[in-house]
Amino acid sequence: MNTHYRDQRKIDPAQGATLGDGTPNDADRIEIGPTKLAFDEWKAAGLTLPNLAAMREYRWKRLTQHIVERDYGGLLMFDPLNIRYATDSTNMQLWNTHNPFRAVLVCADGYMVIWDYKNAPFLSTFNPLVREQRAGADLFYFDRGDKVDIAADAFSNEVRVLIEEHGGGNMRLAVDKVMLHGLRALEAQGFEIMEGEEVTEKSRSIKGPDEILAMRCASHACEVAVAEMEAACQPGLSEDEIWAVLHAENIKRGGEWIETRLLASGPRTNPWFQECGPRVVQNNEIVAFDTDLVGSYGICVDISRTWWVGDRAPRPDMIEAMRHGVEHIQTNMALLKPGVPFRELTFGGHKLDPKYDALKYGCRMHGVGLCDEWPLIAYPDKFVEGAFEYHLEPGMVLCVEALVGEEGGDFMIKLEDQVLVTEDGFENLTKYPFDQRLMGES
Repeated sequence: MNTHYRDQRKIDPAQGATLGDGTPNDADRIEIGPTKLAFDEWKAAGLTLPNLAAMREYRWKRLTQHIVERDYGGLLMFDPLNIRYATDSTNMQLWNTHNPFRAVLVCADGYMVIWDYKNAPFLSTFNPLVREQRAGADLFYFDRGDKVDIAADAFSNEVRVLIEEHGGGNMRLAVDKVMLHGLRALEAQGFEIMEGEEVTEKSRSIKGPDEILAMRCASHACEVAVAEMEAACQPGLSEDEIWAVLHAENIKRGGEWIETRLLASGPRTNPWFQECGPRVVQNNEIVAFDTDLVGSYGICVDISRTWWVGDRAPRPDMIEAMRHGVEHIQTNMALLKPGVPFRELTFGGHKLDPKYDALKYGCRMHGVGLCDEWPLIAYPDKFVEGAFEYHLEPGMVLCVEALVGEEGGDFMIKLEDQVLVTEDGFENLTKYPFDQRLMGES
């Protein structure tokens, strides 16, 4: 039998048996991850790679700590992003969002079990923190038909036995996004169902040292991809053609998917949230986008920029709006430091000009990690008393937003930076420059 180079090649032979993040240095590792292109770019940029084993242990300890502090017997997760956080394993993530076939139980003693697709138990075996691989959490109608209640009863019984063995028999069980039959079956077993999303969002909100390293790498990869998109962005291309560049460059670096299609051009930027389509970009108009990108290591990089595309200078009202947006995010970003109440982030900082208020963004800031996460920092007119009575802590990462444009106008400026709360202030992780022409600087 012939032996081919493609069947035995290393990602980088000089690295030895493992790469700098601890993953196997071969083309056949189970866990998805960065490509050689990404590793080479990070090395050239002087970035430190995360220790993935340490990152996984940190997340597992966070979840277990939050379970114990709330006096729960365990935490049962169906949300694919929560499963990724708990196990760092993936399986058809987008398909799983609307066909929930996976589940993970973390018990109060830290014992962790995953229910995966019946033919894919191997997808989490790289992580020794996952103690068992099972199947049978698929409780949706397409898969189970009119006998879904039978499957739900069998699954909930397994959960009960595990909680008896590893949760001290404590029947207070936190659950995130459970199907209807699953909820009923768990309650029939005697469980008191608690709010699982509160546990997972609070756990995920504080990033550990290796998560921050992973986010730096993901941010770099995203910004390189954005630069490729900007280089391709020119009159005569459709919005879809431009947006496809970001998708391709993300995948080339081991990124995973993009959550939205938020790129628009010219008058389609106002109102915001028109998703990209076949419209052809014209000479001398705006292109704006929001990455919403799940990139390397499954980390979300959620940044926005607005570009001027053309051979003439932008209009004065566009430059005014752009400068106002930059001032908005930079002034509000300066509020970020440990101990600051979320309420202060809502009511303090920069106030938008009244002419821009009606079309302002849906929030001032929001958390980010594996996706957009808790907390949400509302504008004053959307503030709900008691919903977010917390304060900033080191290790939180927030996206600071600005959306600037007038009702009935023909453009919007969309800007967003991703910012780490440090021990004594903040660090803006977003390095991508603002468009100089829209800033009136060239």
